[in-house]
Amino acid sequence: MKSRSRMFIFALVLAAAALPLHAQGFKPTKPVEFVTHTGPGGGGDVLARFIAGAIEKEKLLPVRMQVVNKTGGGGLTAMAYLAEKQGETHTIAVYTGIWFTNPIMRAEAKFTMKDLTPIVRLVLEPALIAVKNDAPYKSLKDFIDAAKQNPGQLKQSAGSIGARDWIVRQLLMKNTGANWAYISFPSGGERIAALLGGHVNMMVIEPQEAGEHIRSGNLRVIAQIADKRLPPYPNVPTVREAGFNVPNVPQVRGIIAPPGIPREVVTYWEDVFAKLAQTATWKKYLEDNLFEEGFQRSAELHKFIDEYSETTRGILREGGVKVVR
Repeated sequence: MKSRSRMFIFALVLAAAALPLHAQGFKPTKPVEFVTHTGPGGGGDVLARFIAGAIEKEKLLPVRMQVVNKTGGGGLTAMAYLAEKQGETHTIAVYTGIWFTNPIMRAEAKFTMKDLTPIVRLVLEPALIAVKNDAPYKSLKDFIDAAKQNPGQLKQSAGSIGARDWIVRQLLMKNTGANWAYISFPSGGERIAALLGGHVNMMVIEPQEAGEHIRSGNLRVIAQIADKRLPPYPNVPTVREAGFNVPNVPQVRGIIAPPGIPREVVTYWEDVFAKLAQTATWKKYLEDNLFEEGFQRSAELHKFIDEYSETTRGILREGGVKVVR
């Protein structure tokens, strides 16, 4: 009898060991480091801070999330930082389109999205082309015409080389023959301040960054980078409707983790963000910021990364940019 009991217990131990690791459970036991490549006020920073607050509000984590800004290199610094955290289960990051673009066009990039651990895709974002409210440009054509008349004199307030605003500029310049300067600033707040201060003439901006300035009348939207017009701007044409035959440059944001983390950790983070995506808090955020819900789990995201990277290569080539991988 004792022998049978020992055999039964031994069988239970073996069965437990054979269970998938995620069935045995993973939970964060210390604060989670939440990395963004943008400085305060940038699109990634704004999203990361909202997510951290929403997850706390909805009680989806047993620990707090600490947003960490790893700026520089157009996302390459943040990617390298994440790669160095191999196997670290308490670090995640917000990725954006530039995490795809820079490794494609910059030989010094040591890591690509494939070298990290994709968790989920969260949103697809439109963008706006805006000028100061008292600028002489009533339309994108006005701006393009002025840039043609004054080559290199007009300025675009922008982020790093390879970001969506840079790609949009490349495509528009190639399509029209116009030319204007691209002035990089480390944070979204500085980019907007430069535009509002009259130091630059135009800006490609995400709706969540521009919202309050548009509502207060400080900025004027002259075109939309979207497949169709956004509800708050029914009278503002998309870039294609404005007569410029350039691709709609997609922007994507989601969550990625260091390489080499166990599958049960991936599953845990997938589930956290799946729950977040179902909350009224998140749905209102998407509506308020004119985002398109684009949730994908890790398996789907891996396929999307391949497709998005190939699309991006095509856009870069069309914009006259050399690709290195």
